Amino acid sequence: MEKLLLGIDIGTSSCKVAIFKSDGEVVSQSSSHYPIYYPKPGWVEQNPEEWWMEVCKSIQKCLESKLLIDNEIVGIGIAGQGWSAIPVDKEGNCLHNTPIWLDTRATDIISNVASSITDEDIYNVSGNSFSPTYTTPKILWFKKHMPELFNRTYKFLQSNSFIGMKLTGKMSSDRSQNYGLHLYNPITYQYDLEMASRFGIPIDKLPEIYQCHEVIGTITEEAAAITGLKVGIPVIAGGLDAACGALGAGVIQNYETQLQGGQAGGVSICLNEPKTHPKLIFSPHVIPNRWLLQGGTVGGGGALRWFKEEFGEHLSFDELTKRAEQIPEGSDGVVFLPYLAGERSPLWNPKVKAMFYGLSFKETKSHAIRAVLEGVVFSVYHNLLIAKEAGVDIEKLDISAMGGAANSMLWIQIYSDVTGCRIKVPSSDTATTLGAALLAGVAVGVYNNFDDAVEQTVKINRQHLPDLNRREKYEESLALYLKLSTWLNKEMFI
Repeated sequence: MEKLLLGIDIGTSSCKVAIFKSDGEVVSQSSSHYPIYYPKPGWVEQNPEEWWMEVCKSIQKCLESKLLIDNEIVGIGIAGQGWSAIPVDKEGNCLHNTPIWLDTRATDIISNVASSITDEDIYNVSGNSFSPTYTTPKILWFKKHMPELFNRTYKFLQSNSFIGMKLTGKMSSDRSQNYGLHLYNPITYQYDLEMASRFGIPIDKLPEIYQCHEVIGTITEEAAAITGLKVGIPVIAGGLDAACGALGAGVIQNYETQLQGGQAGGVSICLNEPKTHPKLIFSPHVIPNRWLLQGGTVGGGGALRWFKEEFGEHLSFDELTKRAEQIPEGSDGVVFLPYLAGERSPLWNPKVKAMFYGLSFKETKSHAIRAVLEGVVFSVYHNLLIAKEAGVDIEKLDISAMGGAANSMLWIQIYSDVTGCRIKVPSSDTATTLGAALLAGVAVGVYNNFDDAVEQTVKINRQHLPDLNRREKYEESLALYLKLSTWLNKEMFI
């Protein structure tokens, strides 16, 4: 009987569930979509109960695999989107939809807090800027605008901890997700009681902190009845989707870097010592004594999906990129800034807008497609330039790509040419669920340690090497992108 591991990923547009063998081979996998709600300008919500409902459906589908008849699931890991603020009562009932990472309703909170707590004080504790998209302002928004709900709230949970609670009955938080709270010190892994008091957030409304690979409980009879899982399977705390994805892509050593090519874009640079920058995102990795310096952009794969849905004339993603291949590097001067829902790092401006620049009568739709691909890459590289200011030698990064963009030969080659770095593409496109499963595997003893887990499971499918001639061709477009970005951010700053 082989020991199997189950990984769950609570993404922005869908949940993904996969069951793995100890060598990383996928036994079965399933995904299920759920809606995003936009009830008011700046509000972007999801219903955690809908996450749970779709997770249950996906688990049930995965368990239909005949390969499970003679094998056994021995551990479950959970990854999830960051910056949730899920209010639950003592019985675990969800009291309100959660604002997700795209939500900017708490913009007014930022100026209110600034009158009593300086940005420097916040940064010195958390290593992160005070932006309305993080968890802290959202909790304070509930306190200010929905005080009755705030008072009824027993705990504020994150996406993975909500699913963990549903599976085990245990309310928890974990080291990697907690960085969204500015009263949490990501170096000591502890809540800062003084900062909690200054924010006016009662510390008892925050769950106990667990290591990401620590068991929080086991599958309850109630969860077993709904999901089809066996009672008693250990469930670990899990962590941030980007951090689990980094683990699943084999990013666990200093300067190894995960390139995120999903709905959002970004990079996660693994560090063996903390390095922070106020324009970037700093969090613990899901493995102990490692940290991630991250750049998180809004316009990742979602920018190409938007273009496809609005202007693609039913073209597939492959057909879109084939048309982009017809256009030379730099898109003949057409530049796209992918700020379709404001921008996170390094601009931190919810009001900044997307734009095409350089269009004339001679440009075609193919130019626009190529510009979208390049604009997303430029937005990620902008974050790497800021990481250089934090002391990271970005020329030495060892990059592994994951997400939908990793399936595009052209897109990843653009990333390689612009960054000047070799980019590896793991053979599995399930890096985030695999990372969650590896956390569980280390917890229950399937692997001796995280090095062992990566060695056994992460295989490289292909690699892209930078072309210096092409890189030189991008310099003019990149310079124009950065100039336009600075101008837009200044004109539309809060």
